[in-house]
Amino acid sequence: MSFRKVAEAFGVARSTVERWVKLAEGKRLDRVDWADRSKAPKVVANRTSEEAERCVIRTREQLKDFSDLGEFGPDAILREMEKIGCEHRPSRATIHRILERHGAMDGRRRKRLPPPPPGWYLPQDGRKFAELDSFDHVEDLYIHGGEVFHVLNGISLRGGLVGSWPVTRLTSENTVQNMLSHWREFGFPDYAQFDNGAAFFGSHWPDSLGKVSRLCLSLGVTPIFAPPRETGFQAAIENYNGRWQRSVWDRFEFQNLHEIETQSARFVLADREKNIARIAAAPSRWLIENSWKLDYQAPPAGTVIFIRRLDDIGCAEIMGHRWLVDADRSHRLVRAEVDLMQNIIRFYHLRRRDPHNHAYLGYVDYTFPNRKFKEN
Repeated sequence: MSFRKVAEAFGVARSTVERWVKLAEGKRLDRVDWADRSKAPKVVANRTSEEAERCVIRTREQLKDFSDLGEFGPDAILREMEKIGCEHRPSRATIHRILERHGAMDGRRRKRLPPPPPGWYLPQDGRKFAELDSFDHVEDLYIHGGEVFHVLNGISLRGGLVGSWPVTRLTSENTVQNMLSHWREFGFPDYAQFDNGAAFFGSHWPDSLGKVSRLCLSLGVTPIFAPPRETGFQAAIENYNGRWQRSVWDRFEFQNLHEIETQSARFVLADREKNIARIAAAPSRWLIENSWKLDYQAPPAGTVIFIRRLDDIGCAEIMGHRWLVDADRSHRLVRAEVDLMQNIIRFYHLRRRDPHNHAYLGYVDYTFPNRKFKEN
């Protein structure tokens, strides 16, 4: 058969048939080595010379035995080679590879554990099928001429639905109104997460809930307050804060707040269009009923969640009070669920390395005082 017919019969290129025929040319078929041949060159053109490798290993051994500083890693080896005037000095990365190739790495390689899944710290019944909106402020940005403004940013954990609202004053009231306009347009989630700033939490007096918390509870949204000075919990909103600043604030020269609002709205719209499939696949959001009205004086009902790290003696500060949770679990993460209906605070132990096991630690009695709400 011709090369062309063989290639058509086996569904391969003609060059493939020619290559295998050439490989078997002049040989008995049972003696042909049919294994694929590597196309890599036998000698790498840019491979570090054996002399340079020996110089690296020799320098390391001398530094390890005689260095006054006691350092013999890639940086120290490179400094020493520069000091003694070695020719053809490799780069720091090349020195690192040479040491690995010769088994001359004394340090222990850090074991990187996989990160926990998004929302791993939520109550277990809501980890996979509930949406969470995170909100945060970018504060004290200065327009040309000295005018100061702030930005309220929001992003949903599952869908990546974003929103940004530049404001001249940072207050609980305009935070509530901007959140409410966002939720009227897209629906509200099961959870809303914040840091512990005054605009979100309200007064830090004991037994108090601010306007943002009362808005959430009035709609059936569970507010969550992230632990202070802890990484990871606010990662989604902090990442969006950075993107907003790079894509809006850092790229243009603004003269007034209206120009910032216009450019910010364009960025938000473009981001939503980019993530339209992800937003559509996210858990369902809930519509605000026409009969619903926000009443700050109504007694709050529902659950408020605090993620906290226990102190030296196993206590956590919740609602302005210190509670002894577990003296044997000092400095551990816990989730405190303030149940305003059952008048208790439930505590659960959280571990990033075991994100699916939320050990129940117990509860304490707590009754939220039913008193008239006073604005800040």
